[in-house]
Amino acid sequence: MRVLPIKPIPFFANKNQAFWRLQFAGWAGAMLLRAMSAIANDQSPAFLVIVLIGTATGFSISLLLAVIFRQLIGKRPFFTWGITVLTLPFAVGLYAFVDAWVIWLYRAEASTSFAQLFIGYFYYDATLLGAWSALYYAINFYLQIEDQNDQLIRLENQATQAQLAMLRYQLNPHFLFNTLNSISTLVLLKQTEPANAMLSRLSSFLRYTLVNKPSARVTVALEVETLKLYLDIERMRFEERLRTRFEIAPETEQGLLPSLLLQPLVENAIKYAVTPQETGAEITISTQLIGPMLRIVVSDTGPGLQTTTTDNRLSGMTYDGGEPVSTGVGLSNIRDRLQQAYGEDHRFDIVEPPEGGFAVVIEIPFESREAAEQADAAALAAAAPR
Repeated sequence: MRVLPIKPIPFFANKNQAFWRLQFAGWAGAMLLRAMSAIANDQSPAFLVIVLIGTATGFSISLLLAVIFRQLIGKRPFFTWGITVLTLPFAVGLYAFVDAWVIWLYRAEASTSFAQLFIGYFYYDATLLGAWSALYYAINFYLQIEDQNDQLIRLENQATQAQLAMLRYQLNPHFLFNTLNSISTLVLLKQTEPANAMLSRLSSFLRYTLVNKPSARVTVALEVETLKLYLDIERMRFEERLRTRFEIAPETEQGLLPSLLLQPLVENAIKYAVTPQETGAEITISTQLIGPMLRIVVSDTGPGLQTTTTDNRLSGMTYDGGEPVSTGVGLSNIRDRLQQAYGEDHRFDIVEPPEGGFAVVIEIPFESREAAEQADAAALAAAAPR
């Protein structure tokens, strides 16, 4: 039997409604305690009318205090507490005056004077209104802190998204620089068909970057398809020198990762493994599940971390006579994006395999598209206005 889901609603989701609920519950409780005390002291049933009048008086005075306190909460502390200390005794005095007057009329034959009744009820009513005022300020200050925390979280998320977008946008100028140079060369050589084919593939690749938000996550399968678009462009430059191999485990295809995360790694491999070798190199992209983590390895059969190219390869820059000739963002871009997206819950290692070459190992938490959509739907439902 399927159980209908119950969506919890935060008590303070509607602050005005929460105030009235607490107001009625608190004063109803105070009236009940006072009525039970009267019954325990063998008071007549008529005394319950006095209890009702006293409760109504306190309820009304507390509403006036709420109006005043609401104006004071946003002020400077000295002003807020100063006005509160001056206002509260007047409210207690008014409450005690009404209570004492009603009792004095009820017990007209009693020897207790009005002044004695006033002093006695002053302490009692001071306790009630003092507790009410303390709770009012405590709850509202708590809600203010919660609002500030929510705002801070939103600002942090916006900053993170902006940082991710900035890092992603660094990729397009870098990629376009090399591709447009290649197209320009083909045009100068009057090789119009290859230039047109490269432009067509470039438009397909750029269409993908426009469709996906800079901070979006995509499936491994889609990221691999995008890499193939990019490699089709580069293969027109390097032909048989550029060889690729994909070893994508089926269970990882629906795993999510930041879009265009792997393209700079493949570009780095082309620059430092394929370009300097006459025979080119083979680039391998593999994925597998390691427990709860998605492992991605991008490796090549190039010269590896040779002394003369180590710094350049790790920074993503190439040099000619001491001057940089590439706009590459290098591996640091990948590190920054992983840090922004996953914090410390990731791995990014650069290794030299025993058989030679160069490899980058990335491990991130595995999350499928379906699970992410369910989590997003739950988050939207929780954030929806009540």
